[in-house]
Amino acid sequence: MDLGIGGKRAAIAAGSAGLGYGVAAALAAEGVHVAVCGRDDAKLAEATAALGEVATGARPVGLVADVASADGATAFVEQAAESLGGPLDILVCNAGGPPPGTFATTDLDGYRQALESNCLASIAMCRAAVPAMQQREWGRVLAITSIGAREPIGFLAASTVARAALSAFLKVLSTEVAPDGVTVNNLQPGLHETDRVESLAGDQAAALLADIPAREFGDAADFGAMAAALCAEQARFTTGVGLHIDGGAYRGLQ
Repeated sequence: MDLGIGGKRAAIAAGSAGLGYGVAAALAAEGVHVAVCGRDDAKLAEATAALGEVATGARPVGLVADVASADGATAFVEQAAESLGGPLDILVCNAGGPPPGTFATTDLDGYRQALESNCLASIAMCRAAVPAMQQREWGRVLAITSIGAREPIGFLAASTVARAALSAFLKVLSTEVAPDGVTVNNLQPGLHETDRVESLAGDQAAALLADIPAREFGDAADFGAMAAALCAEQARFTTGVGLHIDGGAYRGLQ
């Protein structure tokens, strides 16, 4: 199915690896002009080259940027728009997760850092990108948060708090910009085969896998395809959604 987004401009934060890369690849394959960022020059160059192999539109752009702060996140959006030749049509907010920790082991600075990198930085990206979408009466905002925003993860206390805060912001934003043709949706991944999950799982991978009804870890490419679908022209009536993509691990009714 043609998603109707060929030629659109998209910025994918932290898109040089993991789920961010999966989203960038899916959008590039749809003919979207994409800009991704990362902190590692070599990894970014490798990712940009790989995106170029699947892209059906303009050559993807790789930008060295650190989106762990509001200033860095704003700068990335501005650089992406300049590199792509115009205002963004699609924004994918994303950032690396905070280190693990419980109530007993996470101090206030840990929460401050998590809120900066996993909440305030995404809000800053939205503030930089969304007004132009409103003016053109078309836009797609996605945020990659975590299933922890819906069902708290005890050993990821700071992450859970920050992702929940961002989820609240996204819901507020979605209602405000809906009349302007801009959708805002929240992707809440469970466990996928990424470097982040591998580092957290350690020797507990088998136990974690057993708690997933699908009995497998998620795939970044599949995750990206779901994200691209929410960016489609046909998804204009889908907004304010918190979509858990977790193989059935979340057991709640809502």
